[in-house]
Amino acid sequence: MAAAALAPLLLAGCGGGEADGRPVSAATPAAEHNDGDVMFLQMMIAHHRQGLEMAGLAAERAPSEDVRVLAGAVKATQTEEAERMIAWLRAWSEPLEAGHGGGHHAAHGALPATGAQEIGALKKAKGAAFERAFLNLFIAHQHNAVEMARTELAEGASPDAKAFAQRVRDSRTDQIQQMLGLLNA
Repeated sequence: MAAAALAPLLLAGCGGGEADGRPVSAATPAAEHNDGDVMFLQMMIAHHRQGLEMAGLAAERAPSEDVRVLAGAVKATQTEEAERMIAWLRAWSEPLEAGHGGGHHAAHGALPATGAQEIGALKKAKGAAFERAFLNLFIAHQHNAVEMARTELAEGASPDAKAFAQRVRDSRTDQIQQMLGLLNA
């Protein structure tokens, strides 16, 4: 698939508004969120940090233009999303990270993060092997985002955070399909 054909699909999740055209607000009143919303945003911020690291590698090192375009779209989308999530947590006077160490969210059904060993192996890979490793790792990474979004949709209270979770679920599901297509090309 040509990069030009991929770009509109990848950037579909990059818009700054809701499906009905309303802009997404940066802050939601404090009364309209619960612990599930806070957990979702904290987990997604950490998840986005890893995604941005992997996408940065792919944008520089992937041999195919299609994968570099994908990585560039991911970087643009996830940078904007991370800024929005940080703004929500600050508006709610909530911490950006859980206060109980890395395993804090495990009791809430959190999915395992992409490990340092996996990212280290990705950093060492070259050429086509790098691209396959990136796509496989990022498919799993985005699957985790879909699962976290599903949990937020079921347990969250903030209308804005839930609308964001719906967008994450839909856009990451589409990205996974695109990456599977790239792997099978």
